[in-house]
Amino acid sequence: MTKRITVDPMTRIEGHLRIDCEVDNGKVTKAWSSGQMWRGIELILQGRDPRDAWIFTQRICGVCTTVHAIASVRAVENALNLEVPLNAQYIRNMMVLAHGIHDHIVHFYHLSALDWVDIVSALKANPRKTAQLAESLSSWPMNSAHHMEQAQAKLQTFVSSGQLGVFASGYWGHPAMKLSPEVNLLATAHYLQALEYQRKANQIVTILGSKTPHIQNLAVGGVTNAINLDSQSALGMERLFYIKTLMDELGDFINNVYLVDVAAIGAMYADWTKYGAGVSNYLSVPDLPLDTKGTKFELPGGYIENGDLSKFKPITSYQDAYFQKGVKESVKHAWYKGGKGALHPYDGETVPAYTDFQDDGKYSWVKAPTFYDKRAQVGPLANVLCMVAAGHEPTKRYLNKVLAMAGKVAGAQIPVAALHSTIGRHAARAVRTAVFYESLQNQWQLLVNNIAKGDVKTFNRFEFPKSEIRGFGFHEAPRGTLSHWTVIRDGKIVNYQAVVPSTWNAGPRDENDAPGPYEASLVGNPIADPEKPLEVLRTIHSFDPCLACAIHMVDTRNHKEIVKVQAVGAQCGVPF
Repeated sequence: MTKRITVDPMTRIEGHLRIDCEVDNGKVTKAWSSGQMWRGIELILQGRDPRDAWIFTQRICGVCTTVHAIASVRAVENALNLEVPLNAQYIRNMMVLAHGIHDHIVHFYHLSALDWVDIVSALKANPRKTAQLAESLSSWPMNSAHHMEQAQAKLQTFVSSGQLGVFASGYWGHPAMKLSPEVNLLATAHYLQALEYQRKANQIVTILGSKTPHIQNLAVGGVTNAINLDSQSALGMERLFYIKTLMDELGDFINNVYLVDVAAIGAMYADWTKYGAGVSNYLSVPDLPLDTKGTKFELPGGYIENGDLSKFKPITSYQDAYFQKGVKESVKHAWYKGGKGALHPYDGETVPAYTDFQDDGKYSWVKAPTFYDKRAQVGPLANVLCMVAAGHEPTKRYLNKVLAMAGKVAGAQIPVAALHSTIGRHAARAVRTAVFYESLQNQWQLLVNNIAKGDVKTFNRFEFPKSEIRGFGFHEAPRGTLSHWTVIRDGKIVNYQAVVPSTWNAGPRDENDAPGPYEASLVGNPIADPEKPLEVLRTIHSFDPCLACAIHMVDTRNHKEIVKVQAVGAQCGVPF
């Protein structure tokens, strides 16, 4: 008998996402992904100065701030055919790498681990046995019995106080939970430790970007960081070596905790390599430019059709015509006016037209992107598979390491094909984090070496022509391929579209009624208890949804503020 279940809102993500599923004989047979918020940033930017766009687009989200700033300045630079100084490229690269490391650590431990780890069970664990297990997997110094006892005591304090915080709601004791109390305690201890290490990654972004979220150092044409080795108020060796210290501490956690946890827990849930594949067309873009023109990159990108790595098609530059011509968005099933078929972002329209939730009609505020008229999955899995197909040595090395560790725990060899799954997305994200750490070290060294040559330039000047120009900027963000598209006329924005990773993955059915990656990935998923659809959360969370990239509010009739908020210091009584 078919049963309809609705998960609304989808928790532990940024923004409001509704997932509807039809379940028959304990499996999902059909799914709908509905973004429950309207974005509207495209309307906010019309008529504005393109140099300011990156400031506005950062406010798309409180999490994905740096990435929108980067994609936005790249879009305007692309329209101007403007080169960016090497120092600016390296500084930008370091920020996006540190931001990505922060984001991936937070995703696994603080947003999705609770789908697999039974926190309540950890209270029954033997800390000494947990430590023995941990020390057999890794040399991490905080795996001792003392640290496990501390973690268990802290968890017990939460329980005893009745103030469980993030642990308050969860499917504890769910039949799909299968880890032992000791493994659950180990994961809980690392959950708490990860809070400190994601902070260290964010410190790097703050040092370079002046603050985070919402960095302040970008500019069309470069960055505003002044480089002066003789001044403490500029970017000099003191700050750079402090960044290096933070980097080294991050490396220990990534290699001795994150990679190991993902491999071990993934092996214990090896059955989940059979679920969640969904759309197997994979799209990613190259990133970390190594020249001023954006024609050489440290990390490759491209497109893979039907999961066949031998069909990898590279994307090679910021002017890549293959990428530029391939992107379209459909609003057939989204709450916008339309009817002209799927549109290229340069011609994109964002005119809201809300209806009720219609199973066969419009049911989401998210548009449906396609790449050459086909749905594509984006994100760490797409990125890792494309980098492997491109022959990127660090990615291949870390992927082999994770698969070997998981195989040792599982007692069987795990093939690369297992990555096309819910659990595979977690493995790919861990691999990508390790690659990012290695790249962060390399970008730091490139910056230091370039400064040592006497080059301190960080910005190139420009002027807008008195004509129409168009440009797109892409970035391989933590959640996948992000692109901003702008049409500029006489120095003002006349059209702006942001095609974000969660749009690619969370989009509804397209012009041809083909389901999006979220929807396709849920079909075939087991559901042990329709009243407690933990398995739905597992697969959707593996994408790391960020629906905040889907709403902003503006009074288009009266152009008035909707609300004004003033933050006041708790003690001094003056505005911050």
